Amino acid sequence: CGRSQSRMGDHTTAEKRLRAICSHVFTKEYKHAEELIATAQTIASPGKGILAADESIGTIGKRFKGIGVENSRENRRAYRHLLASTEGLGKHISGVILFEESLFEKMDDGSLLVDGFKKEGIVLGIKVDKGTRYLPSTDGELYTQGLTDLDKRAKKYYDFGARFAKWRAVVKILPGKGPSNNAIQETAHSLARYAAICQNNGLVPIVEPEILMDGDHDLATAQKWTEIVVSACYSALRLQGVLLEGTLLKPNMVLPGASCKKRYTPADNAAATVTALQRSVPVAVPGITFLSGGQGEEDATIMLNALNQPGLGYRPWSLTFSYGRALQKSVLAAWKGKKENVPAAQKMLLLRARANGDANLGKYTGYAANSGEASKSLYVKNYAY
Repeated sequence: CGRSQSRMGDHTTAEKRLRAICSHVFTKEYKHAEELIATAQTIASPGKGILAADESIGTIGKRFKGIGVENSRENRRAYRHLLASTEGLGKHISGVILFEESLFEKMDDGSLLVDGFKKEGIVLGIKVDKGTRYLPSTDGELYTQGLTDLDKRAKKYYDFGARFAKWRAVVKILPGKGPSNNAIQETAHSLARYAAICQNNGLVPIVEPEILMDGDHDLATAQKWTEIVVSACYSALRLQGVLLEGTLLKPNMVLPGASCKKRYTPADNAAATVTALQRSVPVAVPGITFLSGGQGEEDATIMLNALNQPGLGYRPWSLTFSYGRALQKSVLAAWKGKKENVPAAQKMLLLRARANGDANLGKYTGYAANSGEASKSLYVKNYAY
């Protein structure tokens, strides 16, 4: 009887906790609350992160050009199937972000391209923004489009099996003045509207306010603007009634501008990054899935490992990865569009996934440093995809 009461007490406590999470002064209860929370926690599982394979047709074309492969649907399907069919990928990859073409793609035998990801227990995600445009009355700053029909698209993606989404917003640190308030508020508002629409349709929103590395600003400047931009995003998310426990954040790591002459260590960058996030990200958020931002594969892994070292203070979130180029550069180089190279390319993917999974735990020892294209910089000014 005592054990029965204890179980009932635990269940009641859990129900009260869920009700407390879901209640909000601005909104009614969330119809997808339990699933949203479970999905976000699954993606933020220890030792795992996200494979960002959501390159647009134009962007994947640039990748293919670098290895001498034609940008055809057949080749895109072959490459994405290489990723999806990698056995053991689910050990260190918890979620995959896809471009719409890949989510719905079928193989010659009638199976879905994404079946391999699902077999590995990898949660399917989808890129839902429609790219950036110049923001009027600013000095070349950008806004992201795609809100108009997002409700219909989100429902379609959910019905097909996607459980999380990504929307990339871009912020520039302008020389001598930083981002304009116009750009910051536009970024925060559009990300919050996207997040609310996604949650209403069952998708966990990844909130991605990327501060580009373009410029010669120092580390302190990058930290300052990261704090300001991320704080603005969470103010907007609260205003839109977004369930924070059912979201993930995908920020830039705090790094000096690509043209900055002063050199900083990974420990310096990690301290600045963690401090900025401690000052701006609510404890309710289960995971922070960093973008690589143009760092090389090995540099991005080393930075992630530094973020998970002792001595940086309270970090209630999983600090992990959502890498595209920093997981796939060496994979593409090994593949070269040839069927006979698929095993070698998949071996490279597993190696980079393992390295970043270990970095999430603060246990990466550098064993992947000399593999493939690991040491090459991936920085591109005004990067867009």
